[in-house]
Amino acid sequence: METTSSSTVPVDVVLPCLNEAEALPWVLERIPAGWRAIVVDNGSTDGSAEIARELGAQVVHEARRGFGAACHAGLTAATGDVVCFCDCDASLDPSLLPQVAEPVLAGTADLVLGRRRPVSRRAWPLHARVANRELARLIRRRTGVRLHDLGPMRAARRTPLLALNLTDRRSGYPLQMVVRAADAGWRVAERDVPYRPRAGRSKVTGTWRGTWQTVRDMRAVLAEPPAANRTPTAGVPGGGR
Repeated sequence: METTSSSTVPVDVVLPCLNEAEALPWVLERIPAGWRAIVVDNGSTDGSAEIARELGAQVVHEARRGFGAACHAGLTAATGDVVCFCDCDASLDPSLLPQVAEPVLAGTADLVLGRRRPVSRRAWPLHARVANRELARLIRRRTGVRLHDLGPMRAARRTPLLALNLTDRRSGYPLQMVVRAADAGWRVAERDVPYRPRAGRSKVTGTWRGTWQTVRDMRAVLAEPPAANRTPTAGVPGGGR
């Protein structure tokens, strides 16, 4: 893994990227002013890394293929006190990240997820919505946290996130983050965000097979036994659920 730039900013935005040349200009121009975009190239063949670098983003190269591998590479490259995650396919608007991060910055929540609100049926296929609803139910049963969506847009403080010792490097990474945060007593919250049709074809939920493979991976994460005192609460006043 190689990186460019090491400047420190208050908030870093991790953008896992695999062949997103079409979406990158729109995504990067909407990063909040003063926040740093970290584009994690996960083996793109369409020039995504070069486009991101030309547009001023820090570029991290992660050779190991997998959504979790890309997200974690971005997390370890981040230096900001708060780290946000956002898909790089233009389905989510990075300009809304301050709304998602605000409870973390204010100390009223430890992990905030953007609850996706589709703007059209095309934005979120039926099979993906059904799978997401089932995952939300399983999360409630496993952790007691009542979520509506395992949203890919999220925010948390960097040091406590690293202390969760996330190990999944595939599609279970975002779920493992929520489960381990809940086990640690973090306050988990949601904020509504519009969800638009993505640019290009989804690598995960574009097919029934891909969707249910993801669900199967996530079931494995849910089957992990709770680890007592895996990590302390996120360290803000009133930590805990």
